[in-house]
Amino acid sequence: MIYGATILKRDIIEAIQKYLHSDDIIVLHGARQVGKTSILHYLEDQLNREGENTYFIDLEDSRFVSIIDAGVGDFINHLREEGKAPLYKKKSFIFIDEIQYLANPSSFLKLVADHHKAIKLIVSGSSSFAIKSKFRDSLAGRTVNFEVFNLSFRESLLFRQYHFEEGKVYTQKKIGELKALFKEYVLYGGYPKIVLTPDIDMKEKYLQQIIDTYVKKDIRDLADVKDIDKFNKLLEALASQSGQQVNITELSNTTRIAKQTIEKYLFIMENTYIIKLVRPFSRNIRSELFKLPKIYFYDTGLMQMLWLKGLQKEIIGNVFETGVFAELIKKYPGDSVLYWRTKDKKEIDFILRIRNTLLPVEVKLSFEQFNPYAIQYFNKHYGTDNYKVVALNGTPKNSSYVYPWDV
Repeated sequence: MIYGATILKRDIIEAIQKYLHSDDIIVLHGARQVGKTSILHYLEDQLNREGENTYFIDLEDSRFVSIIDAGVGDFINHLREEGKAPLYKKKSFIFIDEIQYLANPSSFLKLVADHHKAIKLIVSGSSSFAIKSKFRDSLAGRTVNFEVFNLSFRESLLFRQYHFEEGKVYTQKKIGELKALFKEYVLYGGYPKIVLTPDIDMKEKYLQQIIDTYVKKDIRDLADVKDIDKFNKLLEALASQSGQQVNITELSNTTRIAKQTIEKYLFIMENTYIIKLVRPFSRNIRSELFKLPKIYFYDTGLMQMLWLKGLQKEIIGNVFETGVFAELIKKYPGDSVLYWRTKDKKEIDFILRIRNTLLPVEVKLSFEQFNPYAIQYFNKHYGTDNYKVVALNGTPKNSSYVYPWDV
């Protein structure tokens, strides 16, 4: 994201940089407006400073789509015309934004990777759904993929030029400041433009634009959803249920949408990075497969705009839990974040499966609200003794009680 004249460095950039000089095609997946384009520009600037040959293509411009869709030959000719074709013993680093707009990105990327080794491709896409539906097995072993999310709390502080170091012991004054900043982060969400906009009305307008663009462009154009009104209705219903189990039969009765259609829409929402379905933890794989997932939105600002039609002044419990989820999913990607619930309704908000260890995590607005019974039962049952209680208010009792920036 650009702050003033500077493109600020996201946490994910270090991981991507390791692959800049490999033969892999680098693919960034993520929702609209989370900062993928800024990451591409950051990497482009870095390579330019190193004296490398770079070129940036934005496929929102249909002229570039026409050139690349015409074939790799036309693409290479275009690079030559612009003076960006590979030189002797020198690679060209080609950045392509919004790759999903190509008719057949898989074929294009494969041909370039296999026959033009001097071209290094770094590409982005706003929809995992569109990319996965257009990418074929032929790309196996040729790509390295990165998921880009909205800003973490730590990144939001960096973007606002607020000094913060993870893991440090802070004074009560600093903790008070961090509490206020985290409250703001949860109330408004982590989209870079929202974080950098001080005016609440402007934040709301920008979030509504993100929603409108997602529904009107991504969903209609990329996912081919015919009944936009029904899709909207489901999206709003789910926003009110973030942090709850998803019961497709109940949703069908509430929204009057067929169960098969709801399943399709959930798939689309998850693969366009609006929601995440969190699976239940169980040592019995069969029971894992048949228990209901919980739904979480990736962004609390977006969630509240859909649900409450505006940004709020105070944090509601499930909004705070969703905010903590958004932090966890950035630190522990993939299927590392689970939840746990028994038939007699003992429940733990999150189970982190990190390598071979399990860490139960309970989320409360205040530390004083925590009841240890479920975690004690879980730890005894699964042979572990660690746990975390994450809260914003009250006083931590011991090292297992942490503020959300320390989880």
